[in-house]
Amino acid sequence: LKGHFGKVYAMHWAGAGSEKLVSASQDGKLIIWNGNTTNKISAIPLRSSWVMTCAFEQQENKLVACGGLDNMCSIYTLTQDTSLNRATHELAMHDGYISCCRFIDTRQIITSSGDSTCILWDIERNEVKSVFTDHSGDAMSVSVNPSDPNVFVSGSCDASCKLWDTRTTRAQMTFDGHESDINDVEFFPDGTAFGTGSDDSSCRLFDIRACQEINSFQHNSILCGITSVGFSYSGRLLFGGYDDFKCQVWDTMKSDEDTGILPVQTLTGADNRVSCVGVQKDGYALAAGSWDTLLRI
Repeated sequence: LKGHFGKVYAMHWAGAGSEKLVSASQDGKLIIWNGNTTNKISAIPLRSSWVMTCAFEQQENKLVACGGLDNMCSIYTLTQDTSLNRATHELAMHDGYISCCRFIDTRQIITSSGDSTCILWDIERNEVKSVFTDHSGDAMSVSVNPSDPNVFVSGSCDASCKLWDTRTTRAQMTFDGHESDINDVEFFPDGTAFGTGSDDSSCRLFDIRACQEINSFQHNSILCGITSVGFSYSGRLLFGGYDDFKCQVWDTMKSDEDTGILPVQTLTGADNRVSCVGVQKDGYALAAGSWDTLLRI
């Protein structure tokens, strides 16, 4: 997908049954694409070009959100009227950059921030519902449980992941194992586990029922960090976007403690760091955005 003039930092697919995706770039634009035709549906100019994350609302596919170094989460309502480019809601409370945002439904969104907190927002009222403060380093990523919207997981630069229930503000569980910053977390499709990608050049799989790491995906030949992770529709494959311009595909069932396992497949073609990967909700496509300004499906 060609259209951005700056590094693509984030992308997110719309909900099931939709071929739309949103991408955010350093050129200060959010672009909504049709993933089938590669056409642009709309381009939204942002007040701050230092955008780090974007999200698509999954039920009605009418809202997109973004955030970054402006410490604010801006929410836009998608309409046919292309001149309507002002944010419908601006959520400001964080003391640090917005690293990730994910909608729970049309009324609530969760943000993670460099101030090491996550916040649950009431979108309609522009209000904070709860603040989650247990991390000791920048919170880099959040993922909402697909089978229980009250539960979400966050990954942080303190090298831990925490599982939260939005009805209480303390972390329910803490998952250790990574040796460096965790850049991305993504729930397993059935909500019982989640995958992580870290600067320690490993992707890991943590099971919530076992409260621990159950698999690690790394190889001696892969030395760079992972920016983002995503699961296939069944969860059998874990996709990782890497700093060395590649996407690696791992089989989540394979494990080899001693030497590390080899990826099932390596996707190449990007001319710079792969910054974001995402699997379409019905599972038929993988999108990867890169600092070379392109998204590839």
